[in-house]
Amino acid sequence: MQKCRSAQQIPRPRAVGKLPFPGSRHAEHVRPLTTYGPAQRLQQNNRINHYRIDHLPAAAWQASPPEGKGRTIQAIVAHMHNVRVMWLTSAAKGSKIPNQLDRAKVTAPQALRAMEQSREALSVVLGRAITADGSVKGFRPDAIGFLAYLIAHDAHHRGQITMLARQLGFPLPQKVMFGMWEWNSR
Repeated sequence: MQKCRSAQQIPRPRAVGKLPFPGSRHAEHVRPLTTYGPAQRLQQNNRINHYRIDHLPAAAWQASPPEGKGRTIQAIVAHMHNVRVMWLTSAAKGSKIPNQLDRAKVTAPQALRAMEQSREALSVVLGRAITADGSVKGFRPDAIGFLAYLIAHDAHHRGQITMLARQLGFPLPQKVMFGMWEWNSR
């Protein structure tokens, strides 16, 4: 019987653009990683954010959460952008970094413009990381892990926004709910 190796003993992939497991029998079917793929995924993610916010009634934007606990939708969207700015401040020193948003004053159109600016700046960071050594300053394990983190963070908050809008009496129409999953058409 073979012993199970702990996760710490399993070697991690180091080379960017190669398969995590070079001996994979599917190696010949996988294209090398390019800067286009991650930048496109980040752009798709941002389009889904825009789609969600575009279908939010104006009355829900600043509405207080139930029982007055938690963030408004306005504050959640500002947080999504501000976390991106935090990572840009760490990983892209010397680059043009968008300003943070005031969670109590930002309008939906301002937030959408800012999120597009932070998405563009993060695409540059990811592109540089992938064409260099595969790492993003201050983030482990690598650039693709960073991309996954960014998308997961946004998805988490899209869920919060959707749930909060429903609690506030502004549920998404079913067409929009399904539309958030149509990444190819957004």
